[in-house]
Amino acid sequence: MNDSNMKCIMIIDSQLPIGVIANTSAILGVTLGKHIPEQVGDDVMDASNQTHLGIISIPITILRGDKEILKNLRERLYKSEFGDLIVVDFSDVAQSCNIYSEYITKAAVTSEQDHNYFGIAIYGNKKKVNKLTGSMPLLR
Repeated sequence: MNDSNMKCIMIIDSQLPIGVIANTSAILGVTLGKHIPEQVGDDVMDASNQTHLGIISIPITILRGDKEILKNLRERLYKSEFGDLIVVDFSDVAQSCNIYSEYITKAAVTSEQDHNYFGIAIYGNKKKVNKLTGSMPLLR
């Protein structure tokens, strides 16, 4: 698909402390990079002959959410209508774990309804992403 038809957004719980907001967006971004490596541009050489590693080649808009918005959005994203979107979520279940194996174990015994989402990232068809998030305000 053409880049102009694609969109990448993050919705973050604006009530979280700034450090948790920053951590959430970093985790979502790293995971997105793994799943959409074609959107990471080539390394760039500056005028001083220094190299800067490639960054994502499309904008990432960060939107303001809260616990309820995130919970409702995550439920909608499980529907088959949105099955072609790449969705990354980060919740209290993951955030409370220090090592990944602990997260795997904890997630296995925690139902989806018991996850409190800190943030969700979505990548895919612009029309579908806008349908889900078009009325949400920017996180400022």
